[in-house]
Amino acid sequence: MNDDNVVNMNSFKQGGKLLVTILVIAVIALLGTQSFTIISAGHSGVVLQLGAVQPNVMQEGLHFKIPFVQTVIPIEVRVQKSEMSQTSASRDLQNVSTTIAVNFHLEPNNVNKLYQQVGLDYNSRIVDPAIAEAFKSVTAQYTAEELISKRSEVSGKVKELLTQKLSTYYIVLDEINIREFTFSEEFNRAIESKQIAEQQALKSKLDLERIKIEKEQEITKAQAQAEALRLQKQEVTPELIQLRQIEAQLEAIRKWDGKMPNVTGGAMPFIDVDKQ
Repeated sequence: MNDDNVVNMNSFKQGGKLLVTILVIAVIALLGTQSFTIISAGHSGVVLQLGAVQPNVMQEGLHFKIPFVQTVIPIEVRVQKSEMSQTSASRDLQNVSTTIAVNFHLEPNNVNKLYQQVGLDYNSRIVDPAIAEAFKSVTAQYTAEELISKRSEVSGKVKELLTQKLSTYYIVLDEINIREFTFSEEFNRAIESKQIAEQQALKSKLDLERIKIEKEQEITKAQAQAEALRLQKQEVTPELIQLRQIEAQLEAIRKWDGKMPNVTGGAMPFIDVDKQ
C-alpha cells in the first residue's frame, strides 16, 4: 500500500468519526429537546403516555417527560366566555328569546379527566348544550310576565342548574348574564294594553279617593259651621240684641251727612237717639 492509499484511508476514518460525532450530538440534542416541555401561564398539561391519559397533570412551568413515549397537551384553564342566543317557551306557552353570556373555567387539576371524557371540543359538546337545556328548563316554570318581573330569580335558578350540569365535567361556572327578554309582537301589544288599563284603573281609584276626601272635608266644614251657629245661638240674649241695635243706630248717625232725605209722602225717617 503506497502512501497515497494510507492518507486516503486515514482521511476516511477521520471523516467517519466526525460523522458519528455529529450524529451523536444531534441525537443528544433531539433527546434533550424531547425530554422537557414548558406549560404556559393559564394552562395545564395533560400527559399522554403511548396514547393513554396519565393521572398526573402538569401545571405552569418547565417539566421533564419521557422522549418519544410521553406527549403533553396544554389546555387553557383561564376564564373563558360563551355567548349564545336562546329561544324557549314560558309556562303559558309564550315564545321568549334572549342572549345568555356565560363565564367559566376548567378545574386545573382535572383537565386530564375532561380530556379523557370529552376531548378538546368541550365548549360545543358540553357548555353550549348545557346552557340551552338549563334556560329552557327554568323558563318553562314561569309565565311570560313572571319572566319579566322575576328576572333576577330566573337568572339565579339558571345559574344554579347550569352549575350542576357543568361540574359533572370538571367545569366551573363563574358568572351568568341573561339579557333582556323579548317576546312576540302580539304579546307585547297585550302587555301594553294591560299596562294602560292598570294605569287607568289606578287613576280612577285615585280620583275616587280624592272625591271621597273632598266630601269628607266638606262634611267636616259644614259640621264645624253648624256647631259655630249653635254656639252663637246659645250666647244670644235680650241685652245682646239691644246692644247690636244701638251699635247699628250709632253707625247710621256716623254715616249721616246732615241732609234730610227728599221724600214725597210718607213719614220721615226718625232716628231715635237717647239724649244724655
